[in-house]
Amino acid sequence: MNLEPGHFEVCESFVVDPEPPAVGTKLGVAANVRSDTVPLHGLRHPPEGDTNGWYLWRGEYSDDPDFFVPLHFEHVGERAPEAIPYVALPPGWRFLVATDREDIWFDATLLEV
Repeated sequence: MNLEPGHFEVCESFVVDPEPPAVGTKLGVAANVRSDTVPLHGLRHPPEGDTNGWYLWRGEYSDDPDFFVPLHFEHVGERAPEAIPYVALPPGWRFLVATDREDIWFDATLLEV
């Protein structure tokens, strides 16, 4: 997936330097990410190894160790196209998107190791 200038608008509006995920990296997605369940949640930890730090899920979060499965970044647009405007946000950022709501905020706890 190629990021285009429009994908950086969220970063511009929050005055943060974009840090798009590197090609070939992986993120964690919940099995329900393709469903119509709302809201869509996303959060980004610092990248580690071949991961880019992003985790995406819909609806309620689960502590189940199998809740997230790996997905190559290039497939995000197929699984959760609504997440694309947010993927250039740097580590420490979160978003929540529903039909009539969009929340984007910085969460310093995501940077703690």
